[in-house]
Amino acid sequence: MASSRTTVAPPSDRVRLIVASSVMLTFISFWRAAAIVLNDLGSSAFYAGGIAEHAVGASAPWFILGIMLFSFAVRAVYVESCSMFTRGGVYRVVKEALGGTFAKLSVSALMFDYILTGPISGVSAGQYIVGLMNEMMQVANTSHWLPPALTDGHGHPFQFNVNYTAALFAAAVTIYYWWQNIKGIEESSDKSLRVMQITTIMVVILFVWGGYSLMVKGVHFPPLPSTSDLKFSEDALGFLKGTNLVPMFGLFGILMAFGHSILAMSGEETLAQVNREIQHPKLKNLKRAAIVIAIYSLIFTGGATLMASMLIPDGPRTHIYQDNLIAGLAMYMVGPQMARIAFRIFVVFVGFVILSGAINTSMIGSTGVLMRVAEDGVLTDWFRKPHSRFGTSYRIVNLVFALQMFTIIATQGNVIILGEAYAFGVIWSFTFNSLAILVLRWKYHGERGWKVPPNIRIGKTEIPVGLISVFLVLLSTAVTNLFTKSVATVSGVAFAATFFVIFTLSERDNLRKHALTARQMRDYFQLEHQDTISRESVAIRPGGTMVTMRDAANPFALKWTLARTRTDDQDVVVLSVRIMGAGGPEFLSADQQSFSEHEQMLFTKAISVAESFGKKVSLLVVPAGDIFAALAQSANNLEVDTVVSGLSTKMAAEEQAFHLGQAWEALPEPKRQFNYYVIDLSGQAKVFYIGPHAPALSPDDVQLVHRLWLNMRRDPSVTDLHHSDIITYALTRLAGQYAREKQEILRDMRNYKAAGESTMSLRMPGPDLSGSNQSERSPESKPPTGQERVPR
Repeated sequence: MASSRTTVAPPSDRVRLIVASSVMLTFISFWRAAAIVLNDLGSSAFYAGGIAEHAVGASAPWFILGIMLFSFAVRAVYVESCSMFTRGGVYRVVKEALGGTFAKLSVSALMFDYILTGPISGVSAGQYIVGLMNEMMQVANTSHWLPPALTDGHGHPFQFNVNYTAALFAAAVTIYYWWQNIKGIEESSDKSLRVMQITTIMVVILFVWGGYSLMVKGVHFPPLPSTSDLKFSEDALGFLKGTNLVPMFGLFGILMAFGHSILAMSGEETLAQVNREIQHPKLKNLKRAAIVIAIYSLIFTGGATLMASMLIPDGPRTHIYQDNLIAGLAMYMVGPQMARIAFRIFVVFVGFVILSGAINTSMIGSTGVLMRVAEDGVLTDWFRKPHSRFGTSYRIVNLVFALQMFTIIATQGNVIILGEAYAFGVIWSFTFNSLAILVLRWKYHGERGWKVPPNIRIGKTEIPVGLISVFLVLLSTAVTNLFTKSVATVSGVAFAATFFVIFTLSERDNLRKHALTARQMRDYFQLEHQDTISRESVAIRPGGTMVTMRDAANPFALKWTLARTRTDDQDVVVLSVRIMGAGGPEFLSADQQSFSEHEQMLFTKAISVAESFGKKVSLLVVPAGDIFAALAQSANNLEVDTVVSGLSTKMAAEEQAFHLGQAWEALPEPKRQFNYYVIDLSGQAKVFYIGPHAPALSPDDVQLVHRLWLNMRRDPSVTDLHHSDIITYALTRLAGQYAREKQEILRDMRNYKAAGESTMSLRMPGPDLSGSNQSERSPESKPPTGQERVPR
């Protein structure tokens, strides 16, 4: 992704340099991308099994496993959407396919998911900690280590109220992350990766030790998910409780149980959001990350839930450890009690890290979704007003924080109620997304790197069997949940309707103020002052590539460059020249937000293109009186090896190179030579060399020099003569004659050129790329040295 700095360089001392920074992403490997998603998705392993069993009975682990297998298909839908839109996610995909109204509805449901992620994760983390504290109280009391003050009159140890204490813990952690987000906390892939490394250690111990315990105790699988074995709780029946439909559930009951387990598949939207950060090759690494996520979540969430049902007896599992199944697994392993307690402490620590981290992820995710909606003109600018001290979008953060705190207080730390409500946003955001992708199969004709299989072709018509199947399963599950999850239906519909009304009214207000089309899809930049332009100010290495950009609709020069540049080895700077006439401002004020709307659109497009390639760029604005002088000066100051421009609509490539060469000649010493590429709309390139360079002799010129060398060497006095001596002598003699007979030499040169007897070629050695199709070159090769003559 783009670097975090954008520099505005002065044309003279009277205009100060401005450095603009924005919250931009650093490209990461698929392992780190998978870790970020698993920090969200993996947290459900700590509570999904217990919530599902409370709803559907002892066969719940099979439904959790089924959800994990079905998540492969849902994740494939997200991969297809990301292959079409780098900045994807539910909002973008649904808007492209179904329009703004459905997009606002889908985001409203998604926000319900994000808002509940924080409370359910925080409360679940609190449940694990409180469960450990209560267990330690009992162990200490049994061993007579507990002081009398912590026991009651019957000798029973003091026990914390699980729900209230967990809610208090969740509220404290939520307040902590609210303040961190107000200050501008950055989500780090390094931290996510470390969390998953620690979690993986716990998972390995869990399955190795648990597998040994099953060998010792014997394997007893939970009852299969048949209609006769389903035991729905009263809460799980929802609006159907007390109706005559209950005895007739049959296969509908299987679908009900499937819907009550869907919360184990939360976090898929994070994959679409993190797609922006995945490095080149983006689609290949995205699919790798999706496979890692799918396999890990299947083993961890599905496997741990199944193992818990086999190792923990029914009574303790449903009454003591229902809200912290993995902690219960630790206590029912085969081995010494102290070893089991130590492992449980480790489980609680890992649970605390990943679950409390999910609170932060939910704040960042929900804030990011609302910012994305705001940038599209759906929310008013009031929501995006930056904090006066920290520069963050504090009003959106405050809104998310208030909703999460209200949820914690309203549910009083009851993770079952949270789990019931949580599934609403999950299932409906998935349903909208799959419907949108299905519509886009016929509506969207742009580039699509991958499709959900299988697809059957009948004549010229392709039938997306796999995509239709996924959509139908999601839709039927979502509709079933409306009737069987009353808490989710009432709270989710009320929440989504409230957000939808806010979005609609805010969008209408924006439309009254200004045209919505002029506000869409923009990134925003924070400005600060600098006094000089240099490599250090833009944070690039020597030998980079500078790309000029003047039209956001046609970034062909940038695409051509990124396709041929390894940004790990060579930095790319995107430059826009702002022409400033006489009487311009004495300095550019940060309060004026010195980016014009045109420059803002240019940089938004530049960032979007860089994201699609998974490569880094830096951004540069140069106020100047002459565009070619600005290019030459910037290239020299930044010490780049290559400058790339699009073909002008007003002049030929040779004329562009001529003016740039003239501007380079006017620079003071020292100055660097560089290649200058001019790219047309079709991707064809002409390359010129700016500055002194060795000439590329034609074959006829080489033959002429060689014949002269052979003839002169016949004289015994010059037997040590070299080809280079002939060229040096000829040039020296021509220079002397030109000084004495300037007009005669120029007349002879004009006649020589007009006669066409030979070509005054100054081409460099190598293949002539003039007019050639550069896309045939190796996609990762560095641009070669120039071949075209630069007029001066």
